[in-house]
Amino acid sequence: MTKKQQDHPGCHLRAAVCYGWLTVLSVCVVPWAKATAEPSNVRLTIGSEGNSLLLFNGKPYHIKGVGGTDHLTELAANGGNSIRTWGLESLEKKIDGVPLLDRCQQLGITVAAGIWIGHKRHGFNYSDNAQLENQRGQVRDAVRKYKDHPALLLWGLGNEMEGPTSDGRDADIWKELNVLAAIIKEEDQNHPVMTVIAGSAESKVKGILEHYPNIDILGVNAYAGASGAPKAVKQAGWKKPLVLTEFGSPGHWEVPKTPWGVPIEPTSREKAANYYSTVSLLEESKDISLGSYAFLWGQKQEVTSTWYGMFLKTGEKLPSVDAMCYAWTGKWPANRTPRVESFKSPLDKAKVPPGETYTATAVAKDREGDPLKWEWYVAEESRDLKVGGDSESEPPHVEGCIVNEKEGTATIKTPSKPGAYRLYLIVRDGRGGASAENIPFQVAD
Repeated sequence: MTKKQQDHPGCHLRAAVCYGWLTVLSVCVVPWAKATAEPSNVRLTIGSEGNSLLLFNGKPYHIKGVGGTDHLTELAANGGNSIRTWGLESLEKKIDGVPLLDRCQQLGITVAAGIWIGHKRHGFNYSDNAQLENQRGQVRDAVRKYKDHPALLLWGLGNEMEGPTSDGRDADIWKELNVLAAIIKEEDQNHPVMTVIAGSAESKVKGILEHYPNIDILGVNAYAGASGAPKAVKQAGWKKPLVLTEFGSPGHWEVPKTPWGVPIEPTSREKAANYYSTVSLLEESKDISLGSYAFLWGQKQEVTSTWYGMFLKTGEKLPSVDAMCYAWTGKWPANRTPRVESFKSPLDKAKVPPGETYTATAVAKDREGDPLKWEWYVAEESRDLKVGGDSESEPPHVEGCIVNEKEGTATIKTPSKPGAYRLYLIVRDGRGGASAENIPFQVAD
């Protein structure tokens, strides 16, 4: 993916306001690290059982991480211990009134500090010495500025700079990354260098092996096939450590489509199951796996407003957060999100005339018995589609489509304008938890 423009968010390729976490996440709290003013010291080694180990200040450290810079108190309370960023601007972001790195240190969270490296598709020219020298200077300055922060875990040198659809055979990119990694190592001997690629294609791994020996850790962004990434890179000859740097719901390029060509978004329950199963299966690859970063610990528009984010724009957590809590701690949070058990309508994947009425029904339950709040709306299908997680604008809601609603039932009047739409359902428990579903439909004369 790419820099998910809000720092990322990124690939596959993916911020929201905090809500009363003290009442919502009182379980799954883990001890926060003792604050220290000393710079962190991180080493890579091989354990007694042949497993790759990351040593953070001399102690084994397994990454239980997420991509994103929001909801940090919730991350610590749910058992997470690290965040990944995509660009240096995120390190200057203020969280609860203090810089991101300082806030992470207060919460016992480490940071894989992303350094954005130019993409050819964004206009970066790897044959232009002026651009190369400018980027090298930026990397050196950044390392000098942040290398002694106690919350720093590693350097994330680039994210999918080869391009999400590339075969990875661009030797000029890997050779330049090797130069940049050497600059980082010259300035900082205490933190490893990781570079992130899109997927685990053999050609990309072999290109790195041939042209980029200074890399310490390979980061892989993968979705539907995320759990298979360790095996794939090993078959390509990779022997150094690996981190799964983005994973979550199957990507919109990996799912079935409607007859008019739009991807069908997985349900909230399906997404949660995918997050959990990916982390569980990674346990079988401890020989090279150092852990993972779930995508995205926040909210972003990418195809839809709910596909990749683990939170709503209004701040409520979605079922994927509960799944990660269980994966990290072996316990569910005290307050779990509502569960949508069914969502049905004749509109589902249907071509319908304009101005006609249809019903939609849903069944949802809350484990704590909280009264549920239902929100229904129709939005246009996104036409501002980008690649690699580049920033997209959210399509408008269509007014007047919801003519009647009561809890799990709604009457929908189809838009008068022909085109592709989605019917959305958001169910909230009023305590910071929610589920989000949608079904696509097409209006045609």
